[in-house]
Amino acid sequence: MVKHGQIFSADTQAVFYNWKQKPIQRMLDFDYLCGRSTPSVACIVQPGSSGGFQKLFFGSEEIAIPVYGSTPAAIKAHRAADVFINFASFRSAYESSMEALQQPSIRVIAVIAEGVPEGDTKQLIAYAAKHNKIVLGPATVGGLQAGAFRIGDTAGTLENIVACKLYRPGSVGFVSKSGGMSNEMYNVLSRATNGLYEGIAIGGDVFPGSTLSDHCLRYQNIPDIKLIVVLGELGGHDEYSLVDALKSGKINKPVVAWVSGTCAKLFKSEVQFGHAGAKSGGASESAQDKNAALKAAGAIVPESFEGFEGIIKTTYDQLVEEGQIQPQPEYEVRAVPQDLEAAKKAGKVRVPTTIVSSICDDRGEEPTYNKVTMSTLITGDYNVGDVISLLWFKRQLPKYATRFIELVVMLCADHGPCVSGAHNTIVTARAGKDLVSCLVSGLLTIGPRFGGAVDDSARYFQDACDRGLEPDEFVEDMKKKGIRVPGIGHRIKSKDNRDKRVELLQKYAFKFFPSTKYLNYAVQVETYTLQKAANLVLNVDGCIGTLFLDLLHSSSFFTEAEIADIVKIGYLNGLFVLARSIGLIGHALDQKRLQQPLYRHPWDEVLYI
Repeated sequence: MVKHGQIFSADTQAVFYNWKQKPIQRMLDFDYLCGRSTPSVACIVQPGSSGGFQKLFFGSEEIAIPVYGSTPAAIKAHRAADVFINFASFRSAYESSMEALQQPSIRVIAVIAEGVPEGDTKQLIAYAAKHNKIVLGPATVGGLQAGAFRIGDTAGTLENIVACKLYRPGSVGFVSKSGGMSNEMYNVLSRATNGLYEGIAIGGDVFPGSTLSDHCLRYQNIPDIKLIVVLGELGGHDEYSLVDALKSGKINKPVVAWVSGTCAKLFKSEVQFGHAGAKSGGASESAQDKNAALKAAGAIVPESFEGFEGIIKTTYDQLVEEGQIQPQPEYEVRAVPQDLEAAKKAGKVRVPTTIVSSICDDRGEEPTYNKVTMSTLITGDYNVGDVISLLWFKRQLPKYATRFIELVVMLCADHGPCVSGAHNTIVTARAGKDLVSCLVSGLLTIGPRFGGAVDDSARYFQDACDRGLEPDEFVEDMKKKGIRVPGIGHRIKSKDNRDKRVELLQKYAFKFFPSTKYLNYAVQVETYTLQKAANLVLNVDGCIGTLFLDLLHSSSFFTEAEIADIVKIGYLNGLFVLARSIGLIGHALDQKRLQQPLYRHPWDEVLYI
């Protein structure tokens, strides 16, 4: 890697593998903070994707970053992108990384995943070395060039980046194995020096794709880096390659170094620290021996980590005094617009809600229906009628009322294959359409002529009854207006062939309802209309409509204004829709199960005029 110098710039663009919204947005926020004119993420590779884009923010502007289903397709479309940021899991990190390394335009690859098999990592290292490419990781957060380019989550939050002055270049090249300690050291460098120029976390696995010395040798070749700071750790022999580079004169810039893990000597047995490679297998791998070797080779090494910041500052001040570093005046960095959610949490903005809901809540440990938990519904004496009462009427109605609701659902679920709703559903199912389309085609027939008269029945019967109209007055008045009486009349049922559903509902109401005032009125109207024609019977719509009026008025659970709203809004027709959906779904499934062919209406049942 001696051939390499600077690997990032303010024009660097990356291919981001495996969509992760937060790391990408953090890269774009860093770009904006640094004053970049173009986003550093050129595109996203989402394996198996058919393409498209992901929406993100560049400052306050919303942008669309293209998505590709494969790495070759992404790189073919974005030749200028030369960094590959791999957020694949450890299981697929090798294959995706090797595929990227094999692309001629990719120079640097960052493997974020921990636990990549060592054999796989060695193959990546060998291929990268042969083709003069750089691998950061595995088990890395990546790296950054201050004021220019950032990989993923490197350096943490925007607040930390601003505090560490990473929005503009300093004079220090830093390298470490640890991403977490890198963040801490960026803070140290911002206090002790004019800040970071480039920082790299090579990764904590036993075999990182690049070494501490690899990057120190790069820093030697970057004119703007005047001071090199290294944070090593016990375990392995990586630091000794840096010792060799110092002894041979390949690195002659000041190097301030510290190898952490000196406390390992306090333990009687071998200690495994946080990283896979952070364990001392022998005296030469100890932090003490490494620190001594670095100091003997010419590196500036403190007596302890506590003295690290002080010795960095002393070295930096000397470079300033010698004129090798000329500190630049600080400037006010432009602010990155805050995300709405973050601003809301911080209490900086007030945002009106877009939806109002008063019947349920799914934010707690378990959903609730009008404040009644799922556990209560399942373990208590609740049924579907109770659920409807909670979600539709926003209260727990008495058992006779919820049982009535269930009876309506049961009795109205289906009325054979010949009614218009079932017919539409059957024809649609036989056309090969999906279940939802079949259901909707049937539901769309519900209206004033089919099943949709429940609300109108309640409305007209209540008005006539409350005004004290005699049944004959009501019927004749409707006739003069040219309006058929909703809830009266049936194509099949008649005086001598009563609708069993109506009889069952009436029988239940007479037994359990406190009052059947409106039903009684409807029956009186039926008595009058039957004098005109045998099929002008009280039908199921009229029965349900008037019985619901009786339930609402006699239960003492509703005010007059609430009852008026219930009828006006369409609650009662909603019950018919709910019930009939059961039958329509049944018809659709039945046709599919029977594998019925496409329906065509016979010619002899059509009048051609």
